[in-house]
Amino acid sequence: QVQLVESGGGLVQAGGSLRLSCVASGSILKINAMGWYRQAPGKQRELVAVVRSSGTTNVVDSVKGRFTISRDNAKNTVYLQMNSLKPEDTAVYYCNANALTYHSMGTRVADYWGQGTQVTVSS
Repeated sequence: QVQLVESGGGLVQAGGSLRLSCVASGSILKINAMGWYRQAPGKQRELVAVVRSSGTTNVVDSVKGRFTISRDNAKNTVYLQMNSLKPEDTAVYYCNANALTYHSMGTRVADYWGQGTQVTVSS
């Protein structure tokens, strides 16, 4: 199993910045990709950014130029630097990891989720 613990959310004024962190722990052999999703009230959860084990990244168009995703493989940690925040960025942000793990029956690849952290941007 993999546990993901997020931190860094909060309340910020429009134009401000926040940095989210997510640390993965557990019976991890390899993390293939880590990413951030968000879900605003009444909306579906959407992918914000992802970083793969190769280091390649993808960021959704609505946050390009404002959000940066990065990863520290040694610490099994992913970061989301969010600048020039807008009220429409308000959402619960969830960390996701696709990981190879070991257990009593062998190994498996699965997706894991954090509990979510609230980001609120006031106008």
